[in-house]
Amino acid sequence: MFRSTLLIGLFNPILVFMSQTTDESVRWSANDLVLLPDNGCRYEIIDGDLFVTRAPHWGHQRVSGNINAELRAWSLKTGLGEAVATPGIIFSDADNVIPDVVWIFKERLAILLDESGHLTGAPDLVVEVLSPGVENERRDREAKRKLYAFRGVQEYWIVDWQLRQVEVYRREQAVLKLAATLFDEDNLTSPLLPGFDCAVSDLFA
Repeated sequence: MFRSTLLIGLFNPILVFMSQTTDESVRWSANDLVLLPDNGCRYEIIDGDLFVTRAPHWGHQRVSGNINAELRAWSLKTGLGEAVATPGIIFSDADNVIPDVVWIFKERLAILLDESGHLTGAPDLVVEVLSPGVENERRDREAKRKLYAFRGVQEYWIVDWQLRQVEVYRREQAVLKLAATLFDEDNLTSPLLPGFDCAVSDLFA
């Protein structure tokens, strides 16, 4: 028999299907996603577990849009890469995720796209904006951070739009380690993005 666990956040409920039989675990794969309803939910698979989240809070989406706009504006000036909001990343059959924002060096982008135009490898930078709730935070801080580190992401920003802070994780010995926690009065810069300099307060404007 199958088991599913419902984990509720304040604004953004997340449904985590950890399906099991009495004898063995059942792992979700990319092929299973085509069978799921197109109902506005976001479906992600991390290590074979299915995570289903509803449309995020307006504040979450506004901040995601601001971050994408800042990265896009800098990219247009420099020509070094591209920023995209909510792209699907197909790492493998067992790992399919939809981060809030990604940034990729231009020379790597063509290599990472498959014939259908889907990302199949690690962006250089990944941004996740937290949704309220313990399980939502655990997914982004633990499951996704480990996945992104394993797949080769160089920098990972976890943005808390309620606390108005940005946690910056940078790759160190194959692990994404916390390098800085930034607040309204700080500026966000990155060694990946030469000349990029954004007031943290602008992300939450």
